[in-house]
Amino acid sequence: MHSTQATRHFSGTYVEARRKFLEAAAERQASVESFPLEGHTGALGETLSTDTAYIGQPGAEKLLLVSSGTHGPEGFCGSGCQVAMLHDTDLLGRLERAGVALLLVHAVNPHGFSHLHRTNEDNIDLNRNHIDFTQPLPVNAAYAEVEPLILPAQWPPTAADEAAVAAYIEKHGIRAYRAAVTTGQYTSPDGVFYGGTGPSWSNRTMRAILRKHGAAAGHIAWIDVHTGLGPYGHGEKIYPGRPAGLPRALAWWGADVFAPFDGTSASADVTGPVVSIVYDECPQANTALMGLEFGTLPDLEVLDRLRADTWLRRHPEAPEAQQRAIRRDVRDAFYCDNDEWKGMVLGQARAVMLQSLQGLQKA
Repeated sequence: MHSTQATRHFSGTYVEARRKFLEAAAERQASVESFPLEGHTGALGETLSTDTAYIGQPGAEKLLLVSSGTHGPEGFCGSGCQVAMLHDTDLLGRLERAGVALLLVHAVNPHGFSHLHRTNEDNIDLNRNHIDFTQPLPVNAAYAEVEPLILPAQWPPTAADEAAVAAYIEKHGIRAYRAAVTTGQYTSPDGVFYGGTGPSWSNRTMRAILRKHGAAAGHIAWIDVHTGLGPYGHGEKIYPGRPAGLPRALAWWGADVFAPFDGTSASADVTGPVVSIVYDECPQANTALMGLEFGTLPDLEVLDRLRADTWLRRHPEAPEAQQRAIRRDVRDAFYCDNDEWKGMVLGQARAVMLQSLQGLQKA
């Protein structure tokens, strides 16, 4: 794919991404629905919305779902993949001939996408929010100890602050540090990887979308596009579902599918990922679930930029120049704005879509 051809599907702002998505969906005569986030505006004063495009027979037996922007600025990558799909006549023709419906969910977290926050309007990490809130909240006992280390009083951290983090890692190991920080926590609303105390707006919206389009499906493949973990430009296929579904994921997508629950993935074994709602809303369906995770910067660098973003939420009085720099760093942690990376993303995403189509055909 020629670089400018790949680049044209991507956008520099949420506003541009939404416009490109809706225009491409209209061109394809997709069935489009918009779910505005009331009471909030975007960074440029724009309306914030999760938008869907559906192509195929209503109530199709086989459904391919692709979602973007669960973690805000990760939407730059996911939106580019979705817009490319809408322009991919060959792929759409294959889906139609196979009787597979396509559902694209653009900007699961529009607030974070626009404002360049991984979390939503309430500082909730959506991949920690899709749990059963009628049950006791998950406990991450180690988080209380690491929070003061990772969110110091000032930013950037002092040498003493960094030494405290290094001492924790030295004592407990890097894997334990990552787990304590990233697994999810439900005790500190202005902390990192906060899961909330009830279903977020995005949670409720995604469930409504799934009930509408997946209620009749016997087979559902769901690809949720993410960025920020793993080697630069590499798309890790992360299996975020229940253990019983792993053999199907391996059969469809190959031996390079990794599951957080067995320690083989770059991702922590998180509580409450968005894709897990398929079990609640579409219990009748056989499912194949994937978090398609494209690497950007070294993992700990990405984590440091998320620490800065969370620190900034605690310190709205920070100088404007520092605020801008932190937001820019967050964007760059989740989106590599160059032709090489975008080409790598689109090539691997298309391969995954073709594998998903083949899996659904055989199902």
